[in-house]
Amino acid sequence: MKHLLNSAAIALLLTGASYANESVLTETGKPGQWAIQTGDYANTRYSKLDQITKDNVGDLRVAWTFSTGVLRGHEGSPLVIGDVMYVHTPFPNNIFALDLTDDGKILWSYQPQQDPEVIAVMCCDTVYRGVAYADGMILSHQADTTLVALDAKTGEEKWKVVTGDPAIGETNTATVLPVKDKVIVGVSGGEYGVRGRVTAYNLADGSEAWKAYSTGPDEEMLVDPENTMHLGKPIGADSSLNSWEGDQWKIGGGTTWGWYSYDPDLNLIYYGTGNPSTWNPSQRPGDNKWSMTIMARDADTGMAKWFYQMTPHDEWDYDGVNEMILTDQEIDGTPRKLLTHFDRNGLGYTLDRETGELLVAEKYDPTVNWTTGVDMDPNSDTYGRPAVVAEYSTAQNGEDTNTTGVCPAALGSKDQQPAAYSPDTQLFYVPTNHVCMDYEPFRVAYTAGQPYVGATLSMYPAPDSHGGMGNFIAWDNINGEIKWSLPEQFSVWSGALATAGGVVFYGTLEGYLKAVDAETGDELYKFKTPSGIIGNVMTYELNGKQYVGVLSGVGGWAGIGLAAGLTNPNDGLGAVGGYASLSDYTQLGGQLTVFELPGDVASAPAEAAPAEDASSG
Repeated sequence: MKHLLNSAAIALLLTGASYANESVLTETGKPGQWAIQTGDYANTRYSKLDQITKDNVGDLRVAWTFSTGVLRGHEGSPLVIGDVMYVHTPFPNNIFALDLTDDGKILWSYQPQQDPEVIAVMCCDTVYRGVAYADGMILSHQADTTLVALDAKTGEEKWKVVTGDPAIGETNTATVLPVKDKVIVGVSGGEYGVRGRVTAYNLADGSEAWKAYSTGPDEEMLVDPENTMHLGKPIGADSSLNSWEGDQWKIGGGTTWGWYSYDPDLNLIYYGTGNPSTWNPSQRPGDNKWSMTIMARDADTGMAKWFYQMTPHDEWDYDGVNEMILTDQEIDGTPRKLLTHFDRNGLGYTLDRETGELLVAEKYDPTVNWTTGVDMDPNSDTYGRPAVVAEYSTAQNGEDTNTTGVCPAALGSKDQQPAAYSPDTQLFYVPTNHVCMDYEPFRVAYTAGQPYVGATLSMYPAPDSHGGMGNFIAWDNINGEIKWSLPEQFSVWSGALATAGGVVFYGTLEGYLKAVDAETGDELYKFKTPSGIIGNVMTYELNGKQYVGVLSGVGGWAGIGLAAGLTNPNDGLGAVGGYASLSDYTQLGGQLTVFELPGDVASAPAEAAPAEDASSG
């Protein structure tokens, strides 16, 4: 099957190369590869491969498997560069290079020696969302915050640098983003009072290029107060300092453990900041800027262009780190450069990614009850702010008061598990949590390296629903509405994949890989892998044949009870009790499963392929 770039696409690729990392653009421009965790710089998780279609996906079968040798939550996905697949694991963050032309022979492996004490300060399992590729190197940001660059051919260390300090709760679970001559790196640890930041390191040698904090003085945030915008207005001097009491911003959270995207034409990187510390809102009056914020920054300098704070003075741990998906679409006949974000707070946002103008803010789970909605009147004093329902305000109800029935729960209507976008349907495919909680704040003191949470939570399925804890939905980002929704027994904690074959893939916490019709949501195929899926589905092509791969290995926040052997319902920041029955359906594992079509089906024209409902597993 041929995948040819037309002249316009080639021109875009060449002009973009002067802005973005040329090697990343080159490799992500090859549809047969999976060269970046997010599928592309725009974070669409869309593949142009179309050999697997609605008509033949029911014939998928297991092509081969690979055991990672690690039993914790497996997030992220493998990369495929040329004929080599790069597979990662959760802590201890091992990496394997597999020869796809030789039955997955291990070309090299990298097994870093990390202090296991770092596990104690990893909030929600020892997950890792995968390696990156740039300039002939594999880039890995380990749990202990060591950033290492390996020769992609040999696995030899080129350089490494320590980006944080686990002794004060700084860890890493996220992938990194190579942009131009730099690699963008975040930090985890909001539950330990870590001060969030993004740092750019030079790809050549690992030296620091710039660092931008989420909170604090303007110069440390890389903010020009007159030229950094928030909803069309300059943020003004000391915008962060003025929104915290005293020096609380120094332990204020706003960590950056989510996904990053990049627009080569605008030369802007986009990401979200996490919850403010502590989880007890009564201890930190003010808007707590700039936690819970979408940030747009210049890739060269780190200087901020615009911010949008989604949940000022967060009272429910609704981290804002979920992915920013970049699309070019029309609104009322006018082409717009858009950014779409599905926040933990249950609202789906659409913004102009050049200016930060807020265009859409609507609930993508109808059970969301902590807010009645966002003020969309640009002339209002509360423009862009969500209206909080007093009944579900944990700050207003006060310390040691249990606020019940808050929807969504702290893990959000969606956590980090990334959505996908299809330019063919112009729909977003979103894995969601259908979960509510009880939330009781209590006073807590800060001690470096110790938990700085200050709340007790319990979680349970949303009421008046299908009784399950998840849905997989199709979302219209222009009109802010659900087009279809598929109920699931447990939260959908897997990243989605959309393809040019009209098929969308996702995984379930019980371990099923599922394929559905991109237009209708009709289930076309399912197969149960050995363990629950919290990994992200990917696809690649080898010798003219399309494959689909996914990591299984239950864990993450939703599966922390299984992953860490916890049984107290309030452990795992409230998740253990909510997902207690998950152990009835799956157990720990660490396996990559790769799927293919049978040879005769793969070579047949799409219109001649059999259309069967082959739900196996």
